[in-house]
Amino acid sequence: MRHTVKIKQPNSKMCFVCGLKNVAGLRSFFYELDNDELLAIFKPEEAHQGYPGRLHGGIATAILDETIGRSITITNPQTVWGVTMEITVRFKHPVPLDEEVRVVGRVIKDTRLYFEGSGEILLKDGAVAVTGRGKYLKLPIEKIANFDENEEEWRVVPAEDDPRTVELGE
Repeated sequence: MRHTVKIKQPNSKMCFVCGLKNVAGLRSFFYELDNDELLAIFKPEEAHQGYPGRLHGGIATAILDETIGRSITITNPQTVWGVTMEITVRFKHPVPLDEEVRVVGRVIKDTRLYFEGSGEILLKDGAVAVTGRGKYLKLPIEKIANFDENEEEWRVVPAEDDPRTVELGE
């Protein structure tokens, strides 16, 4: 199914998942879709491998966790951040290195104090490689960390190859 990208979310400087200056990180970009799901796009590199040619399972979990956790900001922009309380991940297929990977996350339950979400890592051919479900505490950033948007370089970084629409198998 084809979806329209509504907006691109910010990146930071050093976050392992979205930090653009973290040389060991994934440098992922996040896009809010018209169906209120969040899409992450990244390209795993050799430094992210577990077994040769395959993304490490812990890193697959990290990108899935970040995507699901960020999905709350679609309905609560910049007021609520998700802090992982628990996450369950199932691995169905290996995630290859050196090719674009897409991750989709969504909120499936939203209460005053926490939310639950689910997501998938999708391979180039649309197959679901990894699934996840998590529970996240809802907190303002001031209660999580001393976060200075300028110091952390928290901003949207436009790119020529930012998608306007995406095709996701459903």
